[in-house]
Amino acid sequence: MSPMASSSSSNSILPVSVSPLDDERQREKERLIKGDEKAFRGSSMTKRGAYAAISYMSCAVLLVLFNKAALSSYNFPSANVITLFQMICSCSFLYALRRWRIISFTDGGSLTTSDVNATFVPLETLMHTLPLALTYLLYMLVTMESVRGVNVPMYTTLRRTTVVFTMIMEYILAGQRYTRPIFGSVGLIVLGAFIAGARDLSFDFYGYAVVFAANFTTAIYLATISRIGKSSGLNSFGLMWCNGIICGPVLLFWTFIRGDLGMTMNFPYLFSLGFLAVLLLSCILAFFLNYSIFLNTTLNSALTQTICGNLKFNVIGQCLGFAGSGLYAYYKLIGR
Repeated sequence: MSPMASSSSSNSILPVSVSPLDDERQREKERLIKGDEKAFRGSSMTKRGAYAAISYMSCAVLLVLFNKAALSSYNFPSANVITLFQMICSCSFLYALRRWRIISFTDGGSLTTSDVNATFVPLETLMHTLPLALTYLLYMLVTMESVRGVNVPMYTTLRRTTVVFTMIMEYILAGQRYTRPIFGSVGLIVLGAFIAGARDLSFDFYGYAVVFAANFTTAIYLATISRIGKSSGLNSFGLMWCNGIICGPVLLFWTFIRGDLGMTMNFPYLFSLGFLAVLLLSCILAFFLNYSIFLNTTLNSALTQTICGNLKFNVIGQCLGFAGSGLYAYYKLIGR
């Protein structure tokens, strides 16, 4: 046997010591792999995520009430102009808060950093959020058309299928996968929606097509928020800012060519204190609503945001129903 072979043979049976540094690297690698798998399957909701979901549902209900007051009680002629006012106010709030260094537009950004760029974000980052603005405009356009095309019960029933579209778009755009219990929960939501609205469903090809298109654009919009929110380095305020300064000029041009701005200038209650108070509260609520949408979608998921959208009226409606039933039973018992 050659000396080299002998040395090789003896080395193969010698004990091999592993340094503590190698052990630490291996444990860190395993931890990261497990963390990636958990994120890929979908993680549990944090306390901050729960607050974001509850805030969204609260702001959404209140905003509908104030928008309804402006459009119905005061007969304001254009919902697009209200959306434009809300967007202008949101951008103004964000500009002031950032200029006063109260908020930051980036994750972990410094509040004391001076902003040389007038847009507060680099042009490259702004262009990175362009798909978000485009999907938002598409979502607005199709959703408004879907409301006009069908009756309210059919619209409500079909819109609850948005959760399915959202799951599909999250898988396509972000590779997000969900567990079987989540699939079962979504199936129950859709089944319950169709059972609840079965008596009111009447087949209308155009109406069904437009509502399902609205579901599709909603799913794309929310999935885009989730994806860009994680890849752009912007926080919820930064996403709102980029979305506003891109969509604002487009919406202004749209309302101008449709004649909505002209109708607004001729609106008899334009400078009424009551209408201005309703419009101001609507703009403030829209700011908090958009923030909670971006926060809820980035902290939790697009699917969570969609389900919160389905829940907001159901929960409040059921609570009011139970409260009314309780009051009726109480007054009946005391003989009133």
